[in-house]
Amino acid sequence: MPELHRALTCQTLSADFSGLQFRDLTTPQPGPGELLIAIRAAALNFPDLLMSDGKYQFKPELPFIPGMEAAGEVLSADPGSGFAQGDRVYFGCRTGALSQRIVMPASKVNLIPEGFDFAQAAAWRVGALTGYVALVRRGALARGETLLVHGASGGMGMAAVQLGKHLGARVLATGSDPHKLAVVKAVGADQVILLGERAGAGHAGFRDRVKELTSGLGADVIYDPVGGDVFDESTRCIAWGGRLLIIGFTSGRIATISTNIALIKGFSVVGVRAGETGRRNPAQGLANEQAVAELARSGVMKPHIGARFPFEQSLSALAALRDRRFAGKIVVEMND
Repeated sequence: MPELHRALTCQTLSADFSGLQFRDLTTPQPGPGELLIAIRAAALNFPDLLMSDGKYQFKPELPFIPGMEAAGEVLSADPGSGFAQGDRVYFGCRTGALSQRIVMPASKVNLIPEGFDFAQAAAWRVGALTGYVALVRRGALARGETLLVHGASGGMGMAAVQLGKHLGARVLATGSDPHKLAVVKAVGADQVILLGERAGAGHAGFRDRVKELTSGLGADVIYDPVGGDVFDESTRCIAWGGRLLIIGFTSGRIATISTNIALIKGFSVVGVRAGETGRRNPAQGLANEQAVAELARSGVMKPHIGARFPFEQSLSALAALRDRRFAGKIVVEMND
């Protein structure tokens, strides 16, 4: 009998997780240059929610296994792969992480940095890579500039805070929960701004505070995974020559902009897709991966794990992500 393993599968698209089901699947065998990995931890990301509802830009064919980043142990390896049974590894994938087993190309797998457990190893890569492509490649954040990070209490936002501080920026961070913002302050933000404190009709309540903190000049670089009203208001507190980085739309509304605003204020609106950058430019993608791996080894990029759920509670973990219950990353830990 072939070996079986358990996976959370998306059978039909839905907004309420009703299309997600656990299934026993036949464990695949690795081919040349591939590894069979026992996944020990998988970290959740907002695109996991969007893909299960058919609202993400990448639409995998049904059925598929959600999950974009994971860590585990090598069970079997092609002799020429450079890996051996028992190696502790992490990897990124467009889908497939919420599963007990996965086959991955050895070229897409890396050894876990020293000092990281499986949950941390699973949770750092997507945020770190997105932050690096956004702030270094696309935003050209310079030492001494002011960086404004929205959604700062999430895993993506915290990674941007950590990297911004490492690059020598003054980091301002926004969020809607004072307790979560305390965690953001602890990981390096210079100032935190609670949304809604100064909110009025048509704005989220951070514009005036950003201007106060920058002597009226505004933020040089704005990292925006939220969109909607947050994007709209960001255009009102960005500096001349600033870069407004579009990471995503967790608010649920894709904003629009009158181009005269960008013209008058001289700022750029820049789209950031870290994974697509690597797919379109493999050489730069490899350089990006190497750069963030070094940042992890040096201790710059270390994820804050807000919650750990057992594999059988994966739906509860996804609901916690949707409802923004925890600061940092949510991790699902596997059991055989």
